[in-house]
Parts: sequence; structure tokens; C-alpha cells
Amino acid sequence: MNSRNITDDLFLTNAVRVAPEDTPFWYTSGKLGPFYINTHFLVKNEEEANRMLKVIEETIKEDKLTAPSKIFDEFMALYHSSETFRNVTDQLVAEARKYDFDIISGGERRDYFFSMLPAHILGKKHLTIYKDLSAVITDSEFHSPKTADKSMLEGKKILHIADLITEASSYERAWVPVIRGFGAEIKDTIAVIDRRQSGREVLKGLGVDMDTLAGIDASLFDQAKGSGYINEQQYDLVMKFLSDPDKYMKDFISDHPDFINSQIALGGKAKERAELAISKGYC
Repeated sequence: MNSRNITDDLFLTNAVRVAPEDTPFWYTSGKLGPFYINTHFLVKNEEEANRMLKVIEETIKEDKLTAPSKIFDEFMALYHSSETFRNVTDQLVAEARKYDFDIISGGERRDYFFSMLPAHILGKKHLTIYKDLSAVITDSEFHSPKTADKSMLEGKKILHIADLITEASSYERAWVPVIRGFGAEIKDTIAVIDRRQSGREVLKGLGVDMDTLAGIDASLFDQAKGSGYINEQQYDLVMKFLSDPDKYMKDFISDHPDFINSQIALGGKAKERAELAISKGYC
């Protein structure tokens, strides 16, 4: 197994990207932050990650029953050609070996990047869950697809593998109810990244324990600074944000009084996010 630190791959592929000191990222909430997370970039880079999202969307649209096999084939090729994808996959496999389970599940769309290959490598069936709460079960070679139902899953132990856990809303709304609705058991989940928000607590309330390869905390950015992926100024801004996200935004706006107007002038998403921030009273 490739033992390279996952932190290297997160920054080398821009899966975790820290903004320049004076140009923070807009989040969908209308707030500002100094870093952005796209875990699926670990597949190789942004271009390849976006291509795979299109593959996933198109194959699901064509036929949900055959989609898992087609998606798996693409990821299998990437496993052989991309060192970063192979590294994260092998680390997930090593973590998964610690658990007792019958089937690995992944939810549409980004979970598939990280759930399919471990199922194959460990010789486990895969449960491909869709946004409409339907699911397809395949063998470890992603052959013999069947529309999942209670007769196939009742009493089975499921390990869900995800890309990123923030507030675990997808688990609460979809993944856990779907799995338990089939009469299966889910007590454990593994994710590549823990956003260090309320996800762990939400999952605990659902009776699910969480394991991750990396967390968005000070130690991650300590390593990034030590390896030269971010500079001292970026590091300081990240530390301020982690300490108090609301104060970070307030201080940034105060130090850059023309920022909001300049974002509105840019139009597009920048304008939308700036106006959202104003409407919510963030600035």
C-alpha cells in the first residue's frame, strides 16, 4: 500500500485549496472562508474529477441498473493511472479492513469516487444509492446488477464510504433511512475528510460511528505549512477562521471595505453570494 501522507495529495490535487491572503472563497451559505474542499479532486485533478462527475450523471440518466458497472470501469482505469487516487483508495481499504460488514455502500454522486474500488478490492458487494432513494446492488466485480430490495439486504451489515462529512445531512435525509429501510444494519461509516462541523454528533445520534482519513483542523494546516503548500499569511488566516468563522468574515470585511461592492460589480456567482451575504446580515 502507498503510505504517502494523505495531506500531500489533498494539496497537490487542490482537493483542499487555500485562497490568497486577500481573496477568500465564497461559500454557498453566503459566508466567506479562506479554504475550499473538493475531495473528489483526489481522483487526479480538477479536470478529471469534473469529467467523472459527468460520466456518473450521464450513465445514471441512461440506465440506473447498468450505471454502477460503467462508473466502476472508469474508476478502475483511474486507479491504475493516478497515484493520488490509488493512494486514497488503498488507505480507505486499510481502514475498512478494521470493520465487520457484508456490503459497502456509496451515495450519489461523490461517494462513488471512494466506495466502489474498496468494495472491489475487498471482494464485497456494493450498494449504489441514488438521490431518488432507489438503489442497485452488484457483486464485487460490479456484475449481476439488481434493483435492491429487502429480500437481498435484510440482516446484512453495511459500511458506508463517503467523500466528505460536514453536517451529515445526506446520511440523515437519505443514506441511513434507505439502508435501514431495506432491513440492513449500518453502524459504521468511513469518509475521506471530516469537515469538523456537526457531522460526528449527527451520526452518533443516528447510531453510526465515523472514521476519517483527515480532518479540517489545525494539524492539517500545520502539515501543509511545514510542507510549503501554504505560506505564513495563509496559515494565519486559516487559524483565525478555524477559531471563529464569523469573526474571520467580519474582520476581513472591515479590513477590505470595498470588497463587497467589487464582488457585486463582478456579476455572476460573486454578485449572487455578495448579495446573499448582505441579505443575511453577514456584512
